[in-house]
Amino acid sequence: MNLLYSNDSKAEYPASWYAATANPLARFPEFKGETRADVCIVGGGYTGLSAALHLAEAGMDVVLLEAHRVGFGASGRNGGQLGSAQRMDQEDLERLVGQDDAAKLWDLAEDAKTLVKSLIERHKIDCDLKPGIANLGLSTSERNDLHAHAAHLSDRYGYDQIELLDEEAGHALCPSPAYKGGYLDKGAAHLHPLNYALGLARAAEAAGVRIFEGTEVTGIEHGDPATVLTEGGKVRARHVILACNGYLGTLNRQVAARVMPINNFIAATEPLGAEAARVLTRDVAVADTKFVVNYFRLSADGRLLFGGGESYGYRFPSDIAATVRKPMTEIFPHLRDVRFDYAWGGTLAITMRRMPYLTRVAPNILSASGYSGHGVGTATHAGQLMALAIQGQAEGFDTMARVPTLPFPGGPALRSPLLVLAMTWYAMRDRLGI
Repeated sequence: MNLLYSNDSKAEYPASWYAATANPLARFPEFKGETRADVCIVGGGYTGLSAALHLAEAGMDVVLLEAHRVGFGASGRNGGQLGSAQRMDQEDLERLVGQDDAAKLWDLAEDAKTLVKSLIERHKIDCDLKPGIANLGLSTSERNDLHAHAAHLSDRYGYDQIELLDEEAGHALCPSPAYKGGYLDKGAAHLHPLNYALGLARAAEAAGVRIFEGTEVTGIEHGDPATVLTEGGKVRARHVILACNGYLGTLNRQVAARVMPINNFIAATEPLGAEAARVLTRDVAVADTKFVVNYFRLSADGRLLFGGGESYGYRFPSDIAATVRKPMTEIFPHLRDVRFDYAWGGTLAITMRRMPYLTRVAPNILSASGYSGHGVGTATHAGQLMALAIQGQAEGFDTMARVPTLPFPGGPALRSPLLVLAMTWYAMRDRLGI
């Protein structure tokens, strides 16, 4: 079964609130025939579009191949949160890679946020960029852990964008009785993810990138040049970038062993009107401390966009709305009967340690994926890092690539069942408040 088509129609965006409110972009043609390029990029999400844009601006001839539409996958369906730091906490990174590389990874994460904000400004991307993400705990101990983490970022890295929230201040921001406080990261941000992706595509096209949609890559022949095979032709390129994330399929076994696709779900309520103030009193996004994170924000038209629930097979659940309504009503019981106007799923990719996997799969083939729910900034930045590496400036890429990335146990046949067992354990811990 091919994840590219398991839950979606070919070359069509899912019926999400994002697609319904997207800034229209005309279809790019399907690739047919043969061509040559300096770089061929497989995948038209944040990673591929960012790499393409930066390479084209450096004067390279770039072909980008997307099986569906640009921004079709996680890039156009996610919670829209541009978070700080890496996906793994700095304290854990310090223990894993040492203080020197942990400091470099912190700086790279800050560069990622700056890059997204600068691209939006420089290319005038209309994507409702707003500052602020609140990280909220469901217990007093979790709030205290968040405060300790904020102190660590301030003391060791000089990060001064955090406003601590005790229980009262947390409720003043987010009136849910479930939360006990946390902190507001004013250096983080949130945005309309599909419009951001479409804006990157416009900028890449304007820079000279040849973009093709509805073009599935069926194989890659290593060599110099490498040959990227599609259903209707082939591209010979001096360099290849794999930017497929959860949709890599069988294109590379080394990456597939370490990067696993999972599904996540979001629903958009009807416009809440005055009831919106019982959800959030400020125009910020929220992520909480559950292992399967709840994340939400209000849309520009006053809807609650709530993300919650995961699945680990190929198919989305038959009732996505019910999947999301369960965690949503645990946080906002008063919205139990609110109408959902949209509910959609998306496939992202995780790694064992929740850090992205950047690697050279061949001397002239680079790959970046496995953003583990932290991709708005990290994926955009990974695209830039690969573009720089191709130009001979590989320090940032190599720092990310040095992070040890474990293969999932059990191989392709057993990794999903083993992950289900692990996630069941963490879900039980969430329910028990452990």
